[in-house]
Amino acid sequence: MDAVAENRQETKPPFDQSRVDRLMEEADLDFLVAASKHNVQYMLGGYKFIFFSAMDAIGHSRYLPLVIYEKGKPDNAAYIGNRLESGEHQNRPFWTPTVHTSTWGSLDAASLAAEHFAKLGRTDARIGIEPAFLPSDAYIALRKALPEARVFDATHTFERIRALKTPEELEKLRTASELITDSMLATIAATHEGSTKIDIIERLRREETNRGLQFEYCLLTLGSSHNRAASSQAWAKGEVLSIDSGGNYHGYIGDLCRMGVLGEPDSELEDLLLEIDAIQKAAFSKVRAGAMGEDIIIEAEATLKTSPSAAFTDFFTHGMGLITHEAPFLMTNHPVTYEGVDADRPLEKNMVISVETTMLHPKRGFLKLEDTVAVTADGYEMFGNVGRGWNRGGTA
Repeated sequence: MDAVAENRQETKPPFDQSRVDRLMEEADLDFLVAASKHNVQYMLGGYKFIFFSAMDAIGHSRYLPLVIYEKGKPDNAAYIGNRLESGEHQNRPFWTPTVHTSTWGSLDAASLAAEHFAKLGRTDARIGIEPAFLPSDAYIALRKALPEARVFDATHTFERIRALKTPEELEKLRTASELITDSMLATIAATHEGSTKIDIIERLRREETNRGLQFEYCLLTLGSSHNRAASSQAWAKGEVLSIDSGGNYHGYIGDLCRMGVLGEPDSELEDLLLEIDAIQKAAFSKVRAGAMGEDIIIEAEATLKTSPSAAFTDFFTHGMGLITHEAPFLMTNHPVTYEGVDADRPLEKNMVISVETTMLHPKRGFLKLEDTVAVTADGYEMFGNVGRGWNRGGTA
């Protein structure tokens, strides 16, 4: 197949073009150049090349997919991809009128991008890029080729574009959450006394993979320890287990935490998990379209202050979707380093947020619930809403 292909059908972007154009107008941008895999996937309507899913490096360079979009002119859009993607384009044509499947590294991708701007006669355009995802060699090459262009950080614009999920995206997030919770409950039930953290994490990986998820991570604690890294520590009778995992379903993230116990939970454990659940439910009570993002935090922290375990308990909430922390950004540097710029902005329908309460109990260990909720017009819908109590180990 020719490395350069031009689609002749009517151009219809797979995203909300009016919203993208409006956000570009607000940022005073003529073009967007998506370089991160998550934004490339979004701008291409869900496509991600699986060959480089786990590792970008190849030869002396790296895979660098680029989507170029001009405000209000989808007919001028282009996708620049790897040579191996020509078959992908043959099977399921990319929507962009111009498609280059001819690159092996970052410099040839930058060169093709510059050629595309020259072909359009827009070498002096205002271009929005993703600085954290555009390699320095590609950035330098692009600036040398387009000396009259003005280049700006469009990270915030991309975040706003992805903030509202489509029905299809919501369904993928729901599926990811449900498959993760199902995998967690199956793992806890199948885990017996003497199983190590390494064993349990491997079991969860298989459970998630067998259900169609791409396993990403598992943070696991046993007993009174607060250490969530994999190790040879073994689960003992009467001990608690916290299992926090991220799994990827067609690019969309499920990220939840559930609790297990080997045996029956005593009254103290029951009470401690109820404290956590009360904080979670306080946060949920403020989730609805039109409510301020900070309302969630204020309500949860007010309930947290009344908890007998407040001194060693923490509340956190963040947006999620194609990545684990995206708009809405609700808390500042807590713990991930970014500004809570959306705390004083209203929540919008079809935003998705993670709500999590973590208790580092000095004797009983690491206790946590993490839930995923989608914002609706009059409240919220929870994804993966199972196993939120004490799940018994060794029952399968």
